[in-house]
Amino acid sequence: MSILNVEHLTHGFGDRAIFNDVSFRLLKGEHIGLVGANGEGKSTFLNIVTDKLMPDEGKIEWAKNVRVGYLDQHTVLTQGMTIRDVLKSAFAYLFELEDKMNQICDSLGAASEAEMMELMEELGTIQDTLTMHDFYIIDAKVEEIARALGLLDIGLDRDVTDLSGGQRTKVLLGKLLLEKPDILLLDEPTNYLDEEHIAWLKRYLIEYENAFVLISHDIPFLNDVINLVYHMENQELNRYVGNYDHFQEVYAVKKSQLEAAYRRQQQEISELKDFVARNKARVSTRNMAMSRQKKLDKMDVIELAAERPKPEFHFKQGRTPGKYIFETKDLVIGYSEPLSRPLTLSMERGHKIALVGANGIGKTTLLRSILGLIPSLKGSSELGDNLQIGYFEQEVKGDNKTTCIDEIWAEFPSFTQYEVRSALAKCGLTTKHIESQVRVLSGGEQAKVRLCKLVNKETNVLLLDEPTNHLDVDAKDALKQALKEYRGSILLICHEPEFYQDIVSDVWDCSKWTTKIL
Repeated sequence: MSILNVEHLTHGFGDRAIFNDVSFRLLKGEHIGLVGANGEGKSTFLNIVTDKLMPDEGKIEWAKNVRVGYLDQHTVLTQGMTIRDVLKSAFAYLFELEDKMNQICDSLGAASEAEMMELMEELGTIQDTLTMHDFYIIDAKVEEIARALGLLDIGLDRDVTDLSGGQRTKVLLGKLLLEKPDILLLDEPTNYLDEEHIAWLKRYLIEYENAFVLISHDIPFLNDVINLVYHMENQELNRYVGNYDHFQEVYAVKKSQLEAAYRRQQQEISELKDFVARNKARVSTRNMAMSRQKKLDKMDVIELAAERPKPEFHFKQGRTPGKYIFETKDLVIGYSEPLSRPLTLSMERGHKIALVGANGIGKTTLLRSILGLIPSLKGSSELGDNLQIGYFEQEVKGDNKTTCIDEIWAEFPSFTQYEVRSALAKCGLTTKHIESQVRVLSGGEQAKVRLCKLVNKETNVLLLDEPTNHLDVDAKDALKQALKEYRGSILLICHEPEFYQDIVSDVWDCSKWTTKIL
């Protein structure tokens, strides 16, 4: 029995086609990885099947009474709500049922015998539903999930708009898990999560009995939790049984077979055309030439999809800086309250350092304090001489309505249009993406636009705050290679050891400095 059926789905934005006659089926208990390069339409697909977006054509059909839980990478939390409020909102439909139950109880006194029987039956059904969904132990369930995701340490009465990206992801994930939906739709759930909670989520999904669809560029994570792959490429959606590594093996074989068939067919077409051209004018061979022409006309020509541009990142090297990149003395970071004990740190020229530790302990705050973007609570931080700093922020707020071209031109006004387009193309963006507004791009494509700014300015220090979030596999590999080759200094916040361990010479564990209870 299918939980979800998608038939003949076609969709696009303007003249940019995303899907063409795509079909998809989800069965009970299937653990699906939805994979593909940035901008192929993975998030758009989830928005369509959850009715957030209307497709141009096609039929989307859910089984009756299926409850869907959707973790969207762009969900906005309302100011004034606490973490506890958001987690308890997972049970909103149960509170509505409780109100209905109370209304039924109030109306029993005035009901006839026949109405009474009907109301009592409905009352029993509601009570069974409330019991089955843990309504009478909601506070305990909220605390259980909050503890598992490290939210108790933050404080359940904290306003959600004061949280870091990772903390917000944990809150939304906690709400989703409390809802106990029949199907989970997870759009890059490991973005902003620290290693400890990625490991917890991995265990949860491995043991998860219901179906889920997962979008992720974290390959080790995907490999451990999925048993099916749907690959999105060139407006198509293809199904593969097994984990991501197995999909890659089968996909490589399939691609090489198609290329071999294409070469054979092109050879045959060339020979047929040559024969027709040489023999159509001669009376004795005209019939054979016409026969071959008919064969050509009826031939189902194999077309190879255009190769997607692979991103290339090459950071421009600036002048040589002074010996020290920065030095801090008894620096206490934080906002209204301290996030660290007094820190006396220094970073020398040429060092490549990873900042690691759980979400919310102050890694981004430390980076911004060193840069002087936010004032420290105590102590001092001094930047070195002759620094040319490139800063990649974890999140960029706002609804950016400028096009990618305008975005780069504003940063590099001396560039010609050709140079702007060429710079964006090298970062893995197609012509259609380059001409689009930044706000309609996927998270990964937006990250590539920001990286494009970074690689085209001369730097001798890179401060990178979770640069791998949203990036597809090819872009991650290209970025990793570029950072290994970079001769300047790097201070990098990252939760993916497989990404940073070959780049950095030192790892600073921020949990040793934090004042937060972990």
